[in-house]
Amino acid sequence: MLFPHGCYIVGEVEPVKDFDASTNGRFVQSRDKHSGEPVWQVAVMDGDPSLKPAQKTVAVKILSATQPVPPAPMPGMPFTPVLFDQITVTPYVNAAGRLSYSIRVRQMHAPTPTPVPAHRAPAVKETQA
Repeated sequence: MLFPHGCYIVGEVEPVKDFDASTNGRFVQSRDKHSGEPVWQVAVMDGDPSLKPAQKTVAVKILSATQPVPPAPMPGMPFTPVLFDQITVTPYVNAAGRLSYSIRVRQMHAPTPTPVPAHRAPAVKETQA
């Protein structure tokens, strides 16, 4: 239901900064409040053609003990398609008073290619000479 037109990585996987624990010159990575796992994020582009340009790119947060590795780029594709597992979407009101969403996932991986049915050759009638 999320990203029905596909999702594409457009940024690097980076640690999310814990603004409360970090100080000048000392970076502290954010941890999930429930699991305690480090939080990473990656910018992705939603493939929905009906979205306005400003709505196309969103940050997806990934809960993982180690830095997640994005799927390998696909030949002939300008962006790398990606799928996410165990998605949680949390609505909230941002500082501007607008409804926003926080997207958290557990894993990311390359889409599995959809098998293409083999074309069947027309039946050939055998003749004997």
